Amino acid sequence: MKQHLNTLFVTTEGAYLRKDGQAVAVRVEKETRLRVPLHNLDGIVCFGRVGCSPQLMEACAQAGVTISMLSPYGGFRAAIVGFTPGNVLLRRTQYRKSDDESACCAIASNLVAAKIANCRAVLLRAARDSNNADAQRALGVIAEKLAPMIQNARAATSLGQLRGIEGDAANEYFSVFSQMMNVPEVEFRFVGRSRRPPLDRVNALLSFLYSMLAHDARSACETTGLDAAVGFLHRDRPGRPGLALDLMEEFRPFLVDRLVLSLINRRQVAVGGFTIAPNGAVMMDDKTRRVVLAAYQQRKQDAITHPFLEEKSSVGLLVHLQARLLARHIRGDLDAYPPFLWH
Repeated sequence: MKQHLNTLFVTTEGAYLRKDGQAVAVRVEKETRLRVPLHNLDGIVCFGRVGCSPQLMEACAQAGVTISMLSPYGGFRAAIVGFTPGNVLLRRTQYRKSDDESACCAIASNLVAAKIANCRAVLLRAARDSNNADAQRALGVIAEKLAPMIQNARAATSLGQLRGIEGDAANEYFSVFSQMMNVPEVEFRFVGRSRRPPLDRVNALLSFLYSMLAHDARSACETTGLDAAVGFLHRDRPGRPGLALDLMEEFRPFLVDRLVLSLINRRQVAVGGFTIAPNGAVMMDDKTRRVVLAAYQQRKQDAITHPFLEEKSSVGLLVHLQARLLARHIRGDLDAYPPFLWH
């Protein structure tokens, strides 16, 4: 089992990371602001204009610490990794399955069904917790609409059909996303997903945290020995970690969406903690970004019982456990991929 280590997030523009003995030194304006031992890290995530020394990149590659370079919005740009661990036979089998439409659909249908089921669980939990009768009714209606879509996803016979089901379910789910917010500010009103760039505060939070989840999913794939670029639902595209995007689907509602709602409802983020660019793109300021990152890391420390393995785990380890279950299915040790289902 993979030990749950920490991730270093560097959000200060102009920061420079260098190797200092067996540690990472973060320097800003030629002054060392932070020093972290490499053996305490699982990954380093850099936002915007952040530099790294060649010596540090080499040390991280040897130590198995992934360095991810993201845009200021949280969009993935590049990753620095060492030699990929794992059995070459696992990857060869993964590639063969990815070229088989029926094998892809068998895996992807479980991923999508779990995502829709977890979206439905989020809606039902929010309806139970809400004091607004209108919101309760609206959430209940959409939850009922999602129920048959779970079965439709499991029964899908093609990836095209499956993507259509997933898209319809996402549209229904996000149509009532605002009903799960308990704040009066119109600035947190949500009318739909906008990605590149995010055009409102809620989308800025969602996109940012989805990028964090993608980083974790990519790390889980690489650590397990899977090729993070070769997916089953998300097809091959240069520069896109298709399998990492596959793996994170079932965790989007449970880990990211619920965290965004919590940050807003508990007023951990404020309307004034965002900036709007001339092109309409909405970004978090540095203070808000730090709050969000801290909340994400804290959420990953929470304890949970894995529904399939029936073992205690931290939330942050779930994506690593799912990567291993997927690898077991690809090897033929499991008849089907058992996705993560939140109840």
